[in-house]
Amino acid sequence: MSNHTSKMKVEIWSDIMCPFCYIGKRKFESAMETFNAADHIELEWHSFQLDPDVKSGEGKNLYRYLSERKGIAYQQSVEMHKQVTDMAAVAGLEYNFDKAVVANSFDAHRLIQLAKAKGLGDAAEERLFRAYFTEGKDISNYAVLKELGNDIGLKHTEVDEMLGSDAYTENVQHDIHEAAQIGVRGVPFFVFNRKFAVSGAQPPEVFSQALQQSYADWYKNQPAAITEIGTGAVCTPGGDCK
Repeated sequence: MSNHTSKMKVEIWSDIMCPFCYIGKRKFESAMETFNAADHIELEWHSFQLDPDVKSGEGKNLYRYLSERKGIAYQQSVEMHKQVTDMAAVAGLEYNFDKAVVANSFDAHRLIQLAKAKGLGDAAEERLFRAYFTEGKDISNYAVLKELGNDIGLKHTEVDEMLGSDAYTENVQHDIHEAAQIGVRGVPFFVFNRKFAVSGAQPPEVFSQALQQSYADWYKNQPAAITEIGTGAVCTPGGDCK
């Protein structure tokens, strides 16, 4: 019997300001709950900006921002957000667009990159999504980012140091550039083992199918490792015999 010890990678391109990204996260997590090889999946989040030119602190509410950006009536923007709120509720999420703060997400992505380096990428995504969509926090505000970083286990000093420099800027830019290279036109965008992709907040069944198909393909190409039936006295290259 072979024993595979490595993990298959699932990569997700996402932006904090993307309402479908948080919903997609929940639907993917739902699929993972029923996937029998979930322990062999490594999840990696990648940065993406839907609107890199948005300015923080202009005081516009989200309805006004979207109506101006898309060139639609204000009330139409309100209705669109109501539909998304209903979709989020089905996924078990509470969206409060009335108090959402329009902000540039670049520094939030730098925080995610720092968290990734500490093995806390998924926790950072979750905390930032909740802060933006549910709690109405300004994800461009340094004090807020320090608070959120602390919530997931990052030290104030390391978040301070990151925010006071250009640390992880290249990581964010690299993710955005890579998204363009592989043809990402919208987020969320899920890539399974660099061979299969799912675009959007699809139903859990779609993610389940992608997991099954990509994992089967990945598994058959892994080198087989010998499973030890028992262990006894051995000598190691260092000269230790025990």
